[in-house]
Amino acid sequence: MARSWTGLYPEVCSWQNLLLAYRRCRRRKRYAPDAAEFDYDWESRLLQLQSDLASESWFPGPYRHFHISDPKPRMISAASFSDRVVHHAVVNVLEPIFEPRFVFDSYACRRGKGTHRAIDRAQYYLRRHSWTLKTDIVKFFPNVDHELLMLRLQRSLRDVPLLTLLQRIVDSGAGVFADQRLYQPFPGDDLFSSLRPVGLPIGNLTSQFLANVCLDPLDHFVKEVLRVPGYVRYCDDLVLFGDSRTQMWEYRDAISQYLAGLRLRLHPRKTHVAPQGRGVNFLGLRIRVAEKRVLSSTLRRFSRRMARLQWLLGEGLVTFPEIACSIRAWTAHCQHANSRGVVLDLLRRLRFGRSGSRSPSGFRPEPDIFSAGLQETGVADPE
Repeated sequence: MARSWTGLYPEVCSWQNLLLAYRRCRRRKRYAPDAAEFDYDWESRLLQLQSDLASESWFPGPYRHFHISDPKPRMISAASFSDRVVHHAVVNVLEPIFEPRFVFDSYACRRGKGTHRAIDRAQYYLRRHSWTLKTDIVKFFPNVDHELLMLRLQRSLRDVPLLTLLQRIVDSGAGVFADQRLYQPFPGDDLFSSLRPVGLPIGNLTSQFLANVCLDPLDHFVKEVLRVPGYVRYCDDLVLFGDSRTQMWEYRDAISQYLAGLRLRLHPRKTHVAPQGRGVNFLGLRIRVAEKRVLSSTLRRFSRRMARLQWLLGEGLVTFPEIACSIRAWTAHCQHANSRGVVLDLLRRLRFGRSGSRSPSGFRPEPDIFSAGLQETGVADPE
């Protein structure tokens, strides 16, 4: 039986933990307006935050919502800098407790894991098995059930103040997806089941961590009960590997039935069984036995993003160094694929100019001053 922990709340409120949380929250965001405002008088603000937590009077503030469509429409909920410090402080304490319980092949929001290790692991299994099952969970974050999540946390935590704090953080996402939720009943539901609070805000560190806590039982079910020979999960994206087509569909049915107990569903249109030779699409790449290719949809999204940046540059809302950082991040991801030629061809076509502004949909390349601008930031023409 797993150990239950108590006496953790003083660790969350300790000055050392809050200082570490503040520094981690500030990393790579120190010039953002809310971070700069907090940073101006950080000691007194951190002391006030410590006092509010110690007296159990802290409550989450409102979120700032915005929408993205890369690769699909999503609503991102940004908490205030002060709230994000609390999120980091909580995860600092909970991570060492839950991390040893997670299976090896869960790769999202974990130290030493990440997308590239998940991709490499998927290719490792693909080389050893003749069939794949690729699937994901329908609107996972908007449909995380609060009651079931808190019951899961209560099995490991006996610290009432910490559970109260976690309940407040979880409850803060209850109304975020109200206009997006399309209720579908599960077996045994009554008339009041549609009122169950659901949803974790996309953008919180705690949401990413609690997503792993929520899906950890599924990971153990797949590995220990179904005994699937190959399995990789990145957030709500699942890839299974085996040696029988029939067995792959049986795995799908068993996982679907298990997820119903978590009040979640597999996406019917994104569930595919395919032979080894066809490869598998995973995290923006087409993974095959001998190679990994960047998906054409990924290339199209990059082109649209660059058109958007061209427009923002014309409006004076971004700078060459910021554009260079965006390109570096994307090319770093593409370095893990065998797509050097197509990526270089796409980069050669990029031209950015400061004069004038155009709408993203009507973007046309400016004269070649892009190379000169990137020389200052260390990103030169691929040639």
